[in-house]
Amino acid sequence: MMISASTALWFALFLVPICLYVSFTDMKALRIPNHAVMAMFVIYVIVGFFALPLDAYLWRYVHLIVALVAGMALNAGGAMGAGDAKFIAAAAPFIHLGDLRFLVVMFAATLLASFFGHRIARHSPLRKLAPGWESWSSGKRFPMGLPLGGALAIYLLMGAIYGA
Repeated sequence: MMISASTALWFALFLVPICLYVSFTDMKALRIPNHAVMAMFVIYVIVGFFALPLDAYLWRYVHLIVALVAGMALNAGGAMGAGDAKFIAAAAPFIHLGDLRFLVVMFAATLLASFFGHRIARHSPLRKLAPGWESWSSGKRFPMGLPLGGALAIYLLMGAIYGA
């Protein structure tokens, strides 16, 4: 992995709890709260300044802008929810560009595991553990915060262990 282990560890300390919160709230209410996305941005502004070299820190704001524009276009086309687009944009600066291919493959695996795990739980007695969750009765809609948050958390934790 191209992300440095120390950078990934600093980011993971602050972001893993937010990723878990985003996964939970999206399964429960089918929405990713704005305050979670803003917290991610604030964490990047503060922790990123200390965890990254200045040139990398500044360039990663471009990642945020590119992801935000792409997410807005996908949202306008109905391919993605607004919360998902905002989460991806807020997560983009935490990703080392050299790890992008790895992250895409890992996200695909996380998405498949999340989708099938959610669908199996939805049609099993496990559903009774959280009876009020909107994602159980949302038809074809799927809480993308579950794989998005999971993939970012796994990426940072793996980066802390296997990073450069």
